[in-house]
Formats: sequence, structure tokens, C-alpha cells
Amino acid sequence: LLFMWGGPAQQDTWDLKPQAPVEYRGEFKPIRTKVPGIEICEHLPRLAQRTDKLAIIRSMTHEDVNHTTATHELLTGRSISRPGASLHEDWPHYGAILQKLGWGKGPLPSYVSMMPKVKENPAPRFVEESHGQGAGWLGPHYQPMRIDEDASSQDYKVADLILRAVVPTARLERRKQLLQSIDDQRRQLEKEASVSAMSSYYQQAFSMLTRPEVAAAFDLSKEPVSLREKYGMNLHGQAVLQARRLVEAGVPLVTVFWQNDGLTNVSVYWDTHNRNFIDLKTRLCPITDQAFSALLDDLESRGLLDETLVIWTGEMGRTPRVGQSVPGGAGAGRDGRDHWAKVFTTVLAGGGIRGGIVHGASDRHA
Repeated sequence: LLFMWGGPAQQDTWDLKPQAPVEYRGEFKPIRTKVPGIEICEHLPRLAQRTDKLAIIRSMTHEDVNHTTATHELLTGRSISRPGASLHEDWPHYGAILQKLGWGKGPLPSYVSMMPKVKENPAPRFVEESHGQGAGWLGPHYQPMRIDEDASSQDYKVADLILRAVVPTARLERRKQLLQSIDDQRRQLEKEASVSAMSSYYQQAFSMLTRPEVAAAFDLSKEPVSLREKYGMNLHGQAVLQARRLVEAGVPLVTVFWQNDGLTNVSVYWDTHNRNFIDLKTRLCPITDQAFSALLDDLESRGLLDETLVIWTGEMGRTPRVGQSVPGGAGAGRDGRDHWAKVFTTVLAGGGIRGGIVHGASDRHA
């Protein structure tokens, strides 16, 4: 799941309206694609050559224009339970359901959530506050494994998944037994789900430490440099490559959230309240075009595309008219678009989905 947190502008990416007045259609031109009759944004040229693999859904809709609650719609299939609800009251993310049903194999978790941090960017990490990303009322046993590290950095590593030489396996096993003894005593004192959940986390951690295939799944140096470069030697591109390695290693679901990049608090993630056309052209479209295309090619070359569903989506779209503000949104500058949940686009590929199609339609102003 490639989650473009912030709300990509549908009319500037997958659903252009070249015949609309300029204040609606914006600055970008549509280009022809591999499939006659389907046109997408000029700044997605690689994906334009792969539309035979894509099902472009132009009729996504809901009613929530708040980023952190609109995510609940996409990640659980339901609206948030009530205004002001805590994350613990959420309906479970569908990854938590997979974990509850016992999907997955080996020591790796059933679902992984990648939320890479841009260390030098002081912009708020709104994505961390988003509803629907965890287990919700299903309980802490079913929380995802979350990765914040930058997969494009030279020193990328996910926690400490390699057992240090000074701690032989036998010593680790003794530590495990001691921890089990302490947990057994504590469980008698605290009949809490969180205590039980911590015990399961410990068990999984020990299992991951003693299995070399776990460390291998997170070792991007095992990939040819040429392939890494195809994904893009940037934070998002390498996160998408990491996701492919995890799926290949047996993790049923990996979510890659777009990172908190951007220059201002009103143009961060895909949340382009201003600089809409500048950021789409330079910061957003080129990187997603490269990574998404590389993922499709890579999965196909490995014989995995038919059994792997790839979803590209945001939690909403953006206002039809440039500079238009809406109730409940955050406003828009002269070169920006505000929140818009009434219509947006989601793209599917692989997993038995028929490609080369457009499903649904928006009106002449998108």
C-alpha cells in the first residue's frame, strides 16, 4: 500500500481536465499513455507507459476533509467512530485483521508500517496522529511493526536485528527464560492486555533475533545498485524497495506512508495548500513516478505481480478550483488547493486486477 498522505490533487495527476477553465484545470497538460484513450499528467511519464497494468479509479469519495480522520476511511473501510475518538477506539487496520487471522509465515510480523522520518525537516509529523493505522479496539497484540528509519541512508538499519557476537545464542536463550519468569509473576499481578501484548512482542523479538532471514529481509545492500537506482536513491524510493523485500519474505501487507518532506507547514507531504504546481512538478510526481514504476517492473520480473496487489492512494483529493477554500479545510493560497473528499483517485495494479482501465468518473471540473 503506497499511501500518499496529504491528499494528491486528482486533476493534476490522474484525472486531468484540459477543457475546463484555467482556474480549474491548472498548469499541467495531459499526455497519451500506453492505453489508447487514457491520459494522465505529463509529470508521470514512466507510469504513462505502464497504464496497461493500472486500474485507475476516478470516483473515490467520502465526507471527511480532516487528514488524520480521513485516513480511517481508507485504512479500515469505515468512518471514524465519533469526533474526538482516541486511536484505541479506531476500527482495526486491515493489516491487524490479517494478523488476527494468522496470516504471514515465519518470524516476521503480519504487517509492517513504514513512516520514514526526514530528520532535517521540522514540519509536524501529522501522519503519526492519523486514525486507522493500527489495531484500534482489537488490542495491542495486533499493532504493526513500524519503521521510521531512512532506507536511503548509508547507515540504514531497522532496530538491532543482528545478534551481537558477545551474546551467543545460549546466553540469549537464558535471557529469554529469565524474562519469561518475570513476566509470569507480573501477569499474576496485572491482568492487563498491555502486559500480555508486551510478552508477545518479546517473543517475536527473540524469534527475529535468532533467524538470519529476518536481518536479510532488511538488508538493502543485497540488492544490485542498478535496481536500487531504478527505484530512486531517495527516502521514498528505497522505502518502496524495502516493502518489496518484505512482501517477498512473507509479510502479507506493507504500508509505505509518504514522508514529511516539503518546505512549509502548508505544503508538506501531498498537502499542497500552496506551491501546488511547483511541488507536484519537482517534489512529488517525479519520485512517485519512478518508485511506483520500478515496483511494477520488479514484481513482474520476479513473477510476483499477479499475486501482489499494489494500491496507490491518498486519503482525499483537492479542491476543483485553484485557490478555493472549503469549510473544515485549511485554506488555500493563490497557487494551492484545499482539502476535497467528494472525489479523488486511487490506482490499483497486480493481484488479479484487470489493467488498462479507468473506473468511474468525476465531473468536468474534477
